[in-house]
Amino acid sequence: MSRALSGNPAVSAETRARVLAAAEQLQYKVDKNASGLRRQQSRTIALLFFEDPTPDETLINPFYLSMVGSMVRTCAAHGYDLLISFQQLSDDWHVDYEDSRKADGIILLGYGDYTLYRPRLEQLVRRGAHFVCWGNPRAGEFGIVVGSDNEGGGFEATRHLLGTGRRQVAFVGTASDAYPEFLDRYAGYVRAHDQANLSVLDGLRVDAGPSEEEGRAAVAELEQRRVPYDAIFAASDLAAIGAMKALQEKGRRVPQDVAVVGFDDLSAAGYSTPPLTTVAQDARAAGVALVEALIERIEGRDSAATLLPVTLKVRGSSLV
Repeated sequence: MSRALSGNPAVSAETRARVLAAAEQLQYKVDKNASGLRRQQSRTIALLFFEDPTPDETLINPFYLSMVGSMVRTCAAHGYDLLISFQQLSDDWHVDYEDSRKADGIILLGYGDYTLYRPRLEQLVRRGAHFVCWGNPRAGEFGIVVGSDNEGGGFEATRHLLGTGRRQVAFVGTASDAYPEFLDRYAGYVRAHDQANLSVLDGLRVDAGPSEEEGRAAVAELEQRRVPYDAIFAASDLAAIGAMKALQEKGRRVPQDVAVVGFDDLSAAGYSTPPLTTVAQDARAAGVALVEALIERIEGRDSAATLLPVTLKVRGSSLV
């Protein structure tokens, strides 16, 4: 009976149909824990969040939180539970979840400096652990990576600003190997300039992480450099919102004096003053893709990196 209920291919379709009918009549349900023990599986997926600077002290990037609903539903649809855990990067999480059998696989969200984080991913690969990461599928990261089209989004955001007549567009974000997603967004920014036959000025690039504080600091840095700029493309919504607030405090109007575009489409983007133009990542599709890619790995099927499309949402921060 258990083989028929579990979908074992050795059971014929006719037999499976009879067993399912009998089980429904008897109101029989599979004990997921018992069947998991027989397979040496917990039927649980671990979702690990890592510390991220946020204005509300949750230390979790709001975009990552927006994925959770679709992750829970997708896990349930496949008969898995979702275990959510908050981690510090200094913890030995990569050993704990492999060896304790708390979960059959791991989803990793938010890990800061990739150059510091990469050795732990290498260790997971060596041990044969089942895991997927949210990141940059183009960057050759270890394991299965699901992520957005960061380069395409950076291109569309910058092309939009240039198309409205802006010619001195600052890039606010840490574009380096340590932050491959931001680096790809910067590559799109450069491509848009190249397509418009415009030069990219080093003085208009300012490192910043995904926080309002760093967006504010980036505007202060631009002012200190005394380089003219009429637009800002920030690699995250939080930095863009912080930049807008700093500009307004300095008496500079958004978008009349400086247009601003972000990246993520957090809920706060639509409620900022003015509403923030941004590159929207599909949080629902991201959650589904992460869970399904991991389940494929757990169940021994082939799984590949997934690049999700993005959409530019034009609002008041970039149009006069």
